[in-house]
Amino acid sequence: MPRRSSRAVPASAAAPAPVPKRRASDRLPTASNTGSKRQKSNATTTQRPVRSTSKKSKYFQEEHPDDLEADSGNGSPPEDSPSDYAVSASSDTESVTFPTDDEATQKSRRKPGKGGPQKGPARNKGDTGGAKKESHSLPKSDTEELLKDKQLWKEGVNAGLGPGKEIFIKKPKARDPGTVPYQEHTLHPNTFLFLLDLAENNERAWLKAHDADYRASKKDWEGFVESLTEKISEMDSTIPDLPVKDLVFRIHRDIRFSKNPTPYKTHFSAAWSRTGKKGPYAAYYVHCQPRSCFVGSGLWHPEADKLALMREDIDRNSHRLKAVLGEEGIRREFFNGVPDEEKAVEAFINQNQESALKTKPKGYDLDNENIRLLRLRSFTIGRPLTDEELMSPNAPDKIAALIGIMEPFVTYLNSVVMPDPVDVDTSSGSESTD
Repeated sequence: MPRRSSRAVPASAAAPAPVPKRRASDRLPTASNTGSKRQKSNATTTQRPVRSTSKKSKYFQEEHPDDLEADSGNGSPPEDSPSDYAVSASSDTESVTFPTDDEATQKSRRKPGKGGPQKGPARNKGDTGGAKKESHSLPKSDTEELLKDKQLWKEGVNAGLGPGKEIFIKKPKARDPGTVPYQEHTLHPNTFLFLLDLAENNERAWLKAHDADYRASKKDWEGFVESLTEKISEMDSTIPDLPVKDLVFRIHRDIRFSKNPTPYKTHFSAAWSRTGKKGPYAAYYVHCQPRSCFVGSGLWHPEADKLALMREDIDRNSHRLKAVLGEEGIRREFFNGVPDEEKAVEAFINQNQESALKTKPKGYDLDNENIRLLRLRSFTIGRPLTDEELMSPNAPDKIAALIGIMEPFVTYLNSVVMPDPVDVDTSSGSESTD
């Protein structure tokens, strides 16, 4: 192996230095590289000619003859004369918002899209919401005139304001109670007004827009029901002091199996029984609906086993039901003052005839003396109330008095469908003696 030399390598034998890469600016002509690069002044920018499109945008006003003559001698407008853009912005009568200097500078630096430069003032997709709110506003008087008699809560209603304009509607507040204050033991007139409006606009969007009225009316009805509970418990000791939520029915309708698509009931209602509004017991019922208020009691469409018990008792001991219906208070208040028991039974059948069977029930003969009572599928009594009676200060006392008259009827029904141990012993003893 040859011996390595220890002498220094001459400079000419050194490796050549790497050639520096040429920049894109070095490829330009030498005339452009003379001197250092300086920031362009504003004067240079303003002296550059302004390009104009062949077709004028609708946002610019027409040029005056004087402007055309001035522009014909020179390719660019004078420095002290405003451009067409500025003239249109200052002379436009409609309130249109243009971008500021900073915004215009930022937009000018953006690259144009594939479709080339846009005609007219450029628009940003992200700025459409702001443009609607700021650039399209009408005087308050004009807006009120356009929105007069417009049901803007309803989807699809045309406001007539043109494209690109928005309407901001304040959520309505609850009705002013006026000179009549809200009280727990009396229904307020606003509750009846709300139910009337709901009957005309039975839609979810309307109720959502008038939620304040709904909640005020609901609170008024619940306070009235709570004051009634104490008085009903005094008339019928079997009615417990239950919370309001166990007594008041919801205003929402179950439309799953109904041909009526309206989502809400147009009334307020409540029921008092041993288990509240639900359960197998006979109940007292109060119905609040403008021009259709009433108070009643009984069993409405009981279950099959309870209905069978009622028919069995009517077939064997019909005198019990007839004696209750023939009481003087029930005949006077609920059967228009009929004179005797027979007329009272006839009135009772007519009140429950709507849901009665057309033929005889299974297991009973057609020639049964109580066949008309056996055909019934509901056992209720009631009487109407005027709106003024339900709104009067003594409404709880009047309703409690009517419930006191109906108490023997409800007690009889409960003794049949849900008898207490004492009632069972009494009924068995009476049958054995017979």
